[in-house]
Amino acid sequence: MATRLLPPGIALGAVFADAAGLHAFALWLVLLALPAAAAVAFVAVSDALAGNGWLSGTTATLALVLLVLGSAVREAAARGAPVPTLAVTAVVGALVLYAVPVLAWLLEPLRLRPRARATTAHTV
Repeated sequence: MATRLLPPGIALGAVFADAAGLHAFALWLVLLALPAAAAVAFVAVSDALAGNGWLSGTTATLALVLLVLGSAVREAAARGAPVPTLAVTAVVGALVLYAVPVLAWLLEPLRLRPRARATTAHTV
């Protein structure tokens, strides 16, 4: 379970580094988050294929795609130029996607479940 928290933790560090003006450090943090995010996505997809729920696999895969997009946009930006908005937005979007399964887990007790019908026993 702790390894599933590694990519969002590193991505959150990248967002904080960008906010502090340490854009080169944020680039390295996003690059560091990629292998961890790939590992989490592979495990989540294999869990989904095993029948343990599809939400985690979907969100982890989409978060990996957004981290790759953010890394590519950030790397393609000119040196000394401001960080592209798409790069920061992609990392924040990945963080939101990592939070979706947690939110679903928190809201699960509120889910409406169909009631079982009462059966009456008839003796013949």
